Parts: sequence; C-alpha cells; structure tokens
Amino acid sequence: MQGKVVVITGATSGIGRAAAERLAQLGARLVVIARDRSRGATTLARLKALAPGAAHSVRYADLSRLPETQRVGEEIAGAEPRIDVLINNAGAIFSRRHVTPEGLERTFALNHMSYFILTRVLRNSLIAAAPARIVNTASNAHRVGHIDFDDLQSANAYRPFPVYGTSTLCNILFTRELARRLAGQGVTANSLSPGFVATRFGDEAGALYAVGVRLAKLFAKSPEEGAKTMLYLATSPEVANASGQFFHECRLAKLTAEAQDDALAQRLWRESERIAARAAVDPWP
Repeated sequence: MQGKVVVITGATSGIGRAAAERLAQLGARLVVIARDRSRGATTLARLKALAPGAAHSVRYADLSRLPETQRVGEEIAGAEPRIDVLINNAGAIFSRRHVTPEGLERTFALNHMSYFILTRVLRNSLIAAAPARIVNTASNAHRVGHIDFDDLQSANAYRPFPVYGTSTLCNILFTRELARRLAGQGVTANSLSPGFVATRFGDEAGALYAVGVRLAKLFAKSPEEGAKTMLYLATSPEVANASGQFFHECRLAKLTAEAQDDALAQRLWRESERIAARAAVDPWP
C-alpha cells in the first residue's frame, strides 16, 4: 500500500478507524470523510502520528445529504486525480424514522445513496489509478431486508433493524451492478459483512434501542477484528481479480436469493439514478 491513495468514509470510529490506521501503517495516504469536526481532527492527528511522512487529509460532509455527498466528492476528485481504493463505510441505524431535506428516509440516504453518489463522483479517479478497488461495507443483516419499490423510504412501516437490513441489501445489490458496469476498466468492487462489532454503531439510534445495542456489544468483536475483512478486500493480492462478491471473515459468504438478483440490482440502480436526479445530483455517466 506504499504511496497509494485511499478514500474512506466512516473512519472516525469503529472498524473504519481501525482500517484507516492500519492502512496508514502500511504506507497508504488516507483521505477521510467525516461529519463531526472534532472526531475528524482527532482521527487526522492519529493518522499523522502513525505515518508522519504522509499527507493525510480530512474532508467534512453530512453524507445523509445528497448535495453534500456530491460536493465533498467533487472536492476530492479535484484534489486526487488518482484514487487506488475507495472504502464506503459510513452507516447507521435509527430507532425512529427521519426524513432528510431531499425527502429520503435517513437510513436509506446515508447507508445506500451516499455509496452510490460518492462512487459516481470518484469513478474517473479510480479508473485513472487502475488497478483500483472499491470496498463497500454491508452486513449479514441483509437477510432480514427486503426491497419494496412502492415504499422505498419506509413511510408505511418503519422498524429499525429491518430498515437497516434493507439498506445493507441495497449495498450488496449496488456492488453487484457496479462490478458489472466497471468490468474491463481495471476497477473491482466487493462488499463485506464485518460481523457484530463493539463500535459507536447504534449509539445514535435513540431511545431504548440504543441501550439494547450497547448491552449486546459486551459480546461483540473488537474494531480491529471487525476491520480484517475490509483490509483484506482493500489490500490482499488474493482478491485482486474478485469483483461483485460478498465476503465475511475474509471468505466468500452466502447471500439470500434477493441479494443475488441481478434484475433487482439493475432496477435499484435505475431508481437510485432517479433519486439523485431529483436532488439535482449528476447521474452516472
């Protein structure tokens, strides 16, 4: 990873931070996208301490907001003509339904649409660095998810874990279609489940839901353990040619029938393009 450029979201805590720190130790230069300025500054200081010679940087955006995701992506694309690895890792679960100013349910906006838009904006920089890799954090929770195009924003029935599971199902389907579209261009795309990890994930869910998540974390993996598959997909020569796959514990993992439905993946892509267009975000080229 010496001298390679890695763009990563969700790196101010948890598995994202563990992965970013290890990548810095391996010689990569990190571009971190953060929402909270205090945590962003702390993360940047830690990266610079681990690898003083690298010009690590941090950019700020609320990735649940589509225009902000496009703006920060354009800032990075302008500064980084070559990107070797993009790690889409930002995500959350919310106990109550929230709607963004663009009219999207927040879990869907953050966990899926931020991946879709940021990847689109950074696409040319990834192709310029080929061979390059895209790593998308998903979850085994996709097994409880189901995509209902008549209620994609969960307006009729909102339950936190199934809605979260659906967003990770979107991650997997997005990765499959992305791999198909990038075939022959020197960029691979894979998704992963980190397993259940003791991180900040779920802390902002609110109400008793967050309390339950915190109690469950007493039996969870460490962030370092949870980051292993992410690091594997970002660095290992064993998966240099793998694309469109889903991994857990550094191995190919089983998917539900819905998560393997390529027609569904293509329909989700088209719907994501329509959502982006309504928010005045540029479509996929």
